[in-house]
Amino acid sequence: MTIELPDARGGLRTYEPRTEPLALAAGAPFGSRTVFSAAHVVADPYADTTPDSPAAVDWDATLAFRRHLWSHGLGVAEAMDTAQRGMGLDWAGAAELIRRSAAEAKAVGGRIACGVGTDQIVSGTLAEVRAAYEEQLALVEESGAQAVLMASRALAAAARSPEDHLEVYGHLLRQCAEPVILHWLGPMFDPALEGYWGSSDLDAATDTFLEVIAAHPDKVDGIKVSLLDAGREVALRRRLPQGVRCYTGDDFHYPELIAGDEQGFSHALLGIFDPLGPLAAQAVRVLDTGDTAGFRALLDPTVELSRHLFRAPTRFYKTGVVFLAWLAGHQNHFAMVGGLQSARSLPHLARAYELADGLGLFPDPKLAEDRMRTLLHLYGVTP
Repeated sequence: MTIELPDARGGLRTYEPRTEPLALAAGAPFGSRTVFSAAHVVADPYADTTPDSPAAVDWDATLAFRRHLWSHGLGVAEAMDTAQRGMGLDWAGAAELIRRSAAEAKAVGGRIACGVGTDQIVSGTLAEVRAAYEEQLALVEESGAQAVLMASRALAAAARSPEDHLEVYGHLLRQCAEPVILHWLGPMFDPALEGYWGSSDLDAATDTFLEVIAAHPDKVDGIKVSLLDAGREVALRRRLPQGVRCYTGDDFHYPELIAGDEQGFSHALLGIFDPLGPLAAQAVRVLDTGDTAGFRALLDPTVELSRHLFRAPTRFYKTGVVFLAWLAGHQNHFAMVGGLQSARSLPHLARAYELADGLGLFPDPKLAEDRMRTLLHLYGVTP
């Protein structure tokens, strides 16, 4: 059986779906790397909402997906960019997500880290930004999860110098109960974060970022870097204080960054490990044995799919992530909070299906094919 898929030129191409998935068994956490998957949320398709109304979440399906990730040994990075923070999921929804996911993690023994931001305010003074961060930090710490201090749109707008960033982050780190992960999200993921750390010059911004860490190394478990620049990440991780980890957030170069070199390696906190979870877990288990070539052989072929999902405008990668979750049977619909299922074109989604199917990511290839055919029919490609 073949399927006709639309391409970017307005034509159709013939694709023959695979009939067997990869055999990807569940397993315990890893030994050589700490790996988080930044997980998506499942919308409630029956809710009567609009794109600018508060998100309606299907909590059962959302938590079931997290149990799926934990079953493969992955940690869950919760309420972060992949969960549509600031793109459909507001602070009230994120707070509920953190409470529920942290409780579920405790119940099943899963590792979890949760995003701390300032999205309960649109803008404000530096004091108001600090207060917003503190409110979210308190909730995450009370939940028992590790905190990820995310980049703040409000801080980007309020700060007038690198010193403003140093003051705000220093204030937060001094009061953190446990070491946190600092997250540097680049403007390709969120244009409102242009010039973060007080400068659009990335070298100057890096110096400020490292100054924050150097002042409080005991309060920083690691950094998560999402700049899509492998060379810059390697240079940055070589400058980190002893004991501070680098968690790659580079969805373009993750195999080489996780594999590392003679001077070190990156751990991982990645949105692409949402659809790649079981395959990524198998690859890291191979790496645990010291087989770097085997790790690369498993993970390198996934980069084409990741680059496709994260192509510009990169912030809309969540649409492809949720689409693949639907095809894989992790949810029974292709709807997203904020109506973001419309953010990618049919040719883009068709190519995502083709690449994911070719990798063997779908536990039931026939289900994925049937759902792809349904989408094609809805778009009028097939009668």
